[in-house]
Amino acid sequence: MGQGPVGPPAGDVNRALLARFDRALALAALLLLVALLVVVTLGVITRAAGDPLVWTDEVSRFLMIWLACAGWMLASRKRGHIRIRYFANMLPALPKRWVEFVLQAAVVLFGALVARHGWTLLLRNFDLEATTVPVPMAVMYLPILLAGALTAVQAAAECAETLRGPR
Repeated sequence: MGQGPVGPPAGDVNRALLARFDRALALAALLLLVALLVVVTLGVITRAAGDPLVWTDEVSRFLMIWLACAGWMLASRKRGHIRIRYFANMLPALPKRWVEFVLQAAVVLFGALVARHGWTLLLRNFDLEATTVPVPMAVMYLPILLAGALTAVQAAAECAETLRGPR
């Protein structure tokens, strides 16, 4: 005699994994913010002391790009980007769902194009070293690839959810 499935349903496992991913992303953003504050403060203090550290400006630039992309990814995951739904909310249910689907499909395209452009930048800058720190310039462009890919995947999931309709 067969027993039912063992363990939590797949939906629960997926939700738990996504929750862990969201927490890890939030922690990464927090650590990037703290690192940026430390590096900028260090740059200001050493400059005021008359003996500036040459690497603080470049590292700050890298950290700002990573932090901006982490914020973008957090906003995408939390569906926190600005959306104007005034006119869409006036539509009947079915056309409203299709408008939402088309908008999310456009976001999928946008995310995919950003990821593709990020990949191109990554490849073009992999063999170039940063001026003051021994890392490839590709490190600066990696978060663009990640943010674009995550945006495309999140919007694709929202497209699928829109097609399924209200539960």
